[in-house]
Amino acid sequence: MANFDPTNKGTIAKNDRKESDNHPDIAGSLNVDGKDYWINGWLKTNSRDGSKFYSLTVKPKQERAQEIRREASKQSYAEQSGGEDSEIPF
Repeated sequence: MANFDPTNKGTIAKNDRKESDNHPDIAGSLNVDGKDYWINGWLKTNSRDGSKFYSLTVKPKQERAQEIRREASKQSYAEQSGGEDSEIPF
């Protein structure tokens, strides 16, 4: 069996975890020149002729992992300090 080379390939699928209009309609991952990215798409309607199209965003996977760590760190700090709105003791 030949080894699969994911370089310059990707996948997208319907986002089954969409909970609000701000969440993407489609999501997936993409590899470009050996670097991994997240890809998200929102189904839009052209206001001129009513045709449908996808508006896309691409974000490096490493950047998203850093965002998740920052959010987890903020949440952990808020929980340890009694919440963001807790009284300052001075």
